Amino acid sequence: MIDASIPVGSPEQLILLFGTSDQHLRRIREATEAKISTRGGKIHLSGPEQAVLQATAIFEQMRVAISNEGALMPHQVDEIIANVVGKAYKAKPTSVDVKKPGRKIRARTPGQEGYIEAIRNHDLVFCIGPAGTGKTYLAVATAIEALKAQQIRKIVLVRPAVEAGESLGYLPGDLLSKINPYLRPLLDALGEMMDYDQVKRYMADDVIEVVPLAYMRGRTLNNAFIIMDEAQNTTVSQMKMFLTRMGANSKVVVSGDTSQVDLPSHTRSGLTDAMHRLKRIDGCAQVTLGKDDIVRHRLVQAIVRAYEEGTG
Repeated sequence: MIDASIPVGSPEQLILLFGTSDQHLRRIREATEAKISTRGGKIHLSGPEQAVLQATAIFEQMRVAISNEGALMPHQVDEIIANVVGKAYKAKPTSVDVKKPGRKIRARTPGQEGYIEAIRNHDLVFCIGPAGTGKTYLAVATAIEALKAQQIRKIVLVRPAVEAGESLGYLPGDLLSKINPYLRPLLDALGEMMDYDQVKRYMADDVIEVVPLAYMRGRTLNNAFIIMDEAQNTTVSQMKMFLTRMGANSKVVVSGDTSQVDLPSHTRSGLTDAMHRLKRIDGCAQVTLGKDDIVRHRLVQAIVRAYEEGTG
């Protein structure tokens, strides 16, 4: 029997090592039979020599992977464990190829894996979930992947502007200055996956179009990947208008957070309505992401949970 300890840099790093709801920790315990606890800013291990050495090696490899990639998915931890204890394992992470040097985008949770697969395998996908779950980010990444693989010719990013009313005429400036604050999250996602000059060129050539929902009326979009963000703030009629813009060889992803509806009281959300109406249509998928899929700062999960529980 031996003892060992591993210093932990911060509470955030401990959360990343142990995983959501300690899911990584449970895997390590099952694989090595080491006794694992924390105190004084360290991970303490005890048990048979081989078990402690294996658990220590697993945590060290996880620290390197977290430093390189951020939060780890369960299958990544399983692969590290298998390598250390000498078992065969072939991990197949769901990654998105946006072909930007040094930029590899991959699902970080099982929910995100399912979301990416749903987008790839269906022409219409609805996704709901709280802030930070990657609803928009992964949709934009998958759209760029499809564009660069020449599966589609155009990406259209859509968002309701000025909540649901879209009162653009009352805002100062030209169209770009009016809509920019409402479309900024979509532009930010693009900027992380493509070089600025490339984004600018694609937008100038109309290969990437970023528009408020009001400007979609009367259009038919063929060979396009169309993403609507903040869809919970559409009315039923606006959602119907948007969904019927879909043309030949096009794909539509609709995302939103149904807990943050800004519509007037007694106005039904177009997102909620559409998901109910279209749930049995072939070729349409619905994905729900939850607190465990949040991949922003660790506090975002706690914040979402506090609001859901009515903590005051």
